[in-house]
Amino acid sequence: MLFSKLWDKTTNFATHFIKKAKSKYMNMELSEQELLRRKAAEQIRELGIDPYPAAEYKVNAKTKDILEQFPKDNSLFQDVSIAGRIISRRIMGAASFVVLQDSVGKIQLYIKRDEICPDEDKTMYNTVFKKLLDIGDIIGVKGYVFVTQMGETSIHVKELTILSKSIRPMPIVKEKDGTLYDAFTNPEMRYRQRYLDLIVNPQVKEVFIKRTKIINTIREFFNEQGYFEVETPVLQNIPGGASARPFITHHNALDIPFYLRIANELYLKRLIVGGFDGVYEFSRNFRNEGMDRTHNPEFTVMEVYVAYKDYLWMMSFTEEMLQRVALAVNGTTKTNWDGKEIDFKAPYQRVRMSDAIKQYTGYDITNMDEEALRAACKEMKIEVDSSMGKGKLIDEIFGAKCEEHYIQPTFIYDYPKEMSPLTKKHRTDEGLTERFELFVNGKELANAYSELNDPIDQLERFQQQLKLQERGDDEAMFIDYDFVRALEYGMPPTSGMGIGIDRLTMFMTNSPSIQDVLLFPQMKPEKNNNE
Repeated sequence: MLFSKLWDKTTNFATHFIKKAKSKYMNMELSEQELLRRKAAEQIRELGIDPYPAAEYKVNAKTKDILEQFPKDNSLFQDVSIAGRIISRRIMGAASFVVLQDSVGKIQLYIKRDEICPDEDKTMYNTVFKKLLDIGDIIGVKGYVFVTQMGETSIHVKELTILSKSIRPMPIVKEKDGTLYDAFTNPEMRYRQRYLDLIVNPQVKEVFIKRTKIINTIREFFNEQGYFEVETPVLQNIPGGASARPFITHHNALDIPFYLRIANELYLKRLIVGGFDGVYEFSRNFRNEGMDRTHNPEFTVMEVYVAYKDYLWMMSFTEEMLQRVALAVNGTTKTNWDGKEIDFKAPYQRVRMSDAIKQYTGYDITNMDEEALRAACKEMKIEVDSSMGKGKLIDEIFGAKCEEHYIQPTFIYDYPKEMSPLTKKHRTDEGLTERFELFVNGKELANAYSELNDPIDQLERFQQQLKLQERGDDEAMFIDYDFVRALEYGMPPTSGMGIGIDRLTMFMTNSPSIQDVLLFPQMKPEKNNNE
């Protein structure tokens, strides 16, 4: 009943917000430029030209290819068809110059009135081109490539077609002597209007091209090993596989609450039970937690699980994978981030967690109970609360005192059992688990285990998490009885690893904020829809 009321309140608010936003948009005041552009679109229609034609426009070249290949062989591109956006133009009577931008670069167009209007009717040039087209409009042109007297590779236009009229003016970025003026740099506007960011700041596109290359390289690496890419549910009735606060939603047909997944781990391990030797997934995960320069509530994780392996094997596998990614993306294992040079060349340093804490705090946590850990946190002025168990307290100590020291890729391994409810007990050290996290520049990049496959032990670990929930820990795990049942059928020894694709992209592209590597990061609603 409580959930039903909460859901009704949430849906009513969402409906109200959508109606309010629509009303503002429909009734917003238009600027003088917007009114002029809309009028221009209507005038183009009155001339019998559709400013948004439906027919295919066949393109046979890209700006980058022309600029790279034509100087070497000027017999190429003598019948070129290209399309893109008008970025700037200089109208000079019966001839004009335009800079056209497509998906890979920019090129100059030379447009002569008598070339695009060979008959007596000069309307296309004198009225449409000179008066009704604007910066931001998308056009298609046909012609041939030549080099101007100033030495600039250009297209001599023989035919011009309007493909899309822009009715909202773009920011105009001016460049003089290598300096940009009036650049579109406001972070909030860039993230909120990513489409405009990509137009005005085309270098931004390189980040997302590299992001795709990172994903493709990892995929190729796994496929070479014979592992299978799979898909697991985004809507889950139990949010398992991680310690995190979930987003909650409602399934109308079943009339039960569902959660957006916080991790895909438990489903992937079910597939190992089912007989796959290796599975992986690039998954969109959701955690209803804070936002900062390295965290976003919606993020991408790659998780891989391989049967008959352990966490020691996974360390070597992970560093080999990351070395390959760095070479594929940047041509070198070295990258710069946050003013530091980071080298992803294998092998990486390996440090036991207890040794790291002892080195940077002086405390030996090996045999500390919860009370002793809480006292140590107080002495080190680390803020903790009563909901935190032993695992959370150790995590707080490591995060506050140790993480920042690991700049080069470093495996921190052998975590206390209380921190790792899904991890196999250590083969020699009671109280520890076979787990590692990879830290780069003081940030966690990857997390991996020798997976817990003892169903009795797993149920007990889940029950311990339930006790933490009762103490007020809203990030403690739920009990997934079906997963325990799967383990009861037998899961082979397995190692799994998850790596944050967003954070990896940040490192590989020298991007200071996670918002820079997400095409559409979460943001607060606009206060004024007329902006």
